[in-house]
Amino acid sequence: MRRLAGINKLVERWRGLERKVNDLTELMSLAEEDTAIAEEVQSEADAVATELDELELETAFTSEYDTRNAILAVHAGAGGTESQDWAEMLMRMYLRWAERRGYKAEVLDVSPGEEAGIKSGVVSISGDYASGYLKSERGVHRLVRLSPFDADHARHTSFALVEVMPEADEDVDLNIAPDDLNVEVFRSSGPGGQHMQKTSSAVRITHLPTGLVATSQNERSQHQNKDIAMKILRSRLLELELEKKAEEMAKLKGEHVVAGWGNQIRSYVLHPYKMVKDHRTDYQTGNPDAVLEGELDDFIISYLRYSLGGER
Repeated sequence: MRRLAGINKLVERWRGLERKVNDLTELMSLAEEDTAIAEEVQSEADAVATELDELELETAFTSEYDTRNAILAVHAGAGGTESQDWAEMLMRMYLRWAERRGYKAEVLDVSPGEEAGIKSGVVSISGDYASGYLKSERGVHRLVRLSPFDADHARHTSFALVEVMPEADEDVDLNIAPDDLNVEVFRSSGPGGQHMQKTSSAVRITHLPTGLVATSQNERSQHQNKDIAMKILRSRLLELELEKKAEEMAKLKGEHVVAGWGNQIRSYVLHPYKMVKDHRTDYQTGNPDAVLEGELDDFIISYLRYSLGGER
């Protein structure tokens, strides 16, 4: 039913576009005699072109899972406080991007850093094609800047890993045997008041056959944290299945990027010059501040066009 609803929505978009083109065709003859109508036709034609561009990009969504909501995880690399601060900057960037697109974003779990930043964070991003758009972000992100944590303000290079997983359907995608799960409870390590510190409300779930682990400690109740940890674990298991299929077929998602430390996909340079460059597409901008505020669409669109076989 969900797939049918998605197809119906797509068909209606094309039919709506067809109606707009028919209306513009009828107005064209009048536009030659009326400047106001000509301006209206130009404005509508631009809107149609923009929508066509979006529909063209959606042909890059080759997987049935690209239409789904996304689970995005950020992990700090080696480097202590510097990398942990970078991981938090990245998580904020994606939250801002989701806000700009009108998507719903929810922080599911955060493991705070010792002094600043985060060791890791997990975010749920809900909206049409969230998983398809965000698949461009999977891999290692590199930051070069003057460190605010270094008394000498020396230049530092930091790394963080971004994982993007389609949200798993609890009833359809996976069959997880209860005996395959090891559930542990512990006290939350982050801020949250006396309740979180005194009770064992945090939950860690390990999938024994694969060794995959999911934790949640943000909620006050152990039950809520268990539900969130299971949501994260299901998405990790689904992504693992997709990885296996991609290795076998080499075409599940077009140019498949393994979310591992060997894949540096983008560099963010704040010193000695300002630039953000994607190493897969060669797309770059001299305004890293805007990118870190969530202006990611140009990078995402460039990657989607590149995955369709477009020019770098």
